[in-house]
Amino acid sequence: MKLFATALLATAAWGCAFAAQPQDQITKTLAERIPQLQRVDEVKPTPMKGLYEVRVGTDVFYSNETGDYLIQGELIDTKAQRNLTEDRINQLTAVDFKNLPLNDAVKIVRGKGERKLAVFEDPNCGYCKRFERDMQNVDNVTVYLFLYPILSRDSAEKSRNIWCAKDSAKTWHDLMLRDKNPAAASCDIDAIERNLALGRKHKITGTPTLIFADNTRVPGAIPSSEVEKYLAAAHKK
Repeated sequence: MKLFATALLATAAWGCAFAAQPQDQITKTLAERIPQLQRVDEVKPTPMKGLYEVRVGTDVFYSNETGDYLIQGELIDTKAQRNLTEDRINQLTAVDFKNLPLNDAVKIVRGKGERKLAVFEDPNCGYCKRFERDMQNVDNVTVYLFLYPILSRDSAEKSRNIWCAKDSAKTWHDLMLRDKNPAAASCDIDAIERNLALGRKHKITGTPTLIFADNTRVPGAIPSSEVEKYLAAAHKK
């Protein structure tokens, strides 16, 4: 009788432990009710009691413990004055410079080229042209240019012609600094397709986007003086 009671208690405890894990319930409920959420990559508790983060790729949602309610928005920690959603997405989309596929980039060396910088740019981007003009003031840097044609069909064509040119770096500068369109050229452009996939993975939605050697990510055409500060900081680490 005592053994039977012990078995019952153990079974009840196991059942409570299982029921206390809402992650499975959330995943099951959302998959049944929302076709777009058939594949949930991760469910974990947030600092807010009863609220769970639901991650699909690099997209973040929030749910109650049963999956009956889904929130698409930002979670703010008012005490710490931090946007927890933004912090999480930045973490998920962070780029590790050491893992960048540098063979898919146009390599541009200025001076000794001791400092490193990766840049995602579209050949039809006006801000990119301004950035490239200003970058002429920056020395001792190796720039890895990832052609990232997201603005138009013409961007894709120009990117192909630049990538396939005999001297891609010169052809790029002829376009961005001297408004000289690249001559028609053809070759394997799988690298450009990989660049687009890489950008989507890391939510690179605008050009130029800069990635420094210490993994610092900066969007926009910042002036050369700011580039120098970031390069110096990254070079020290």
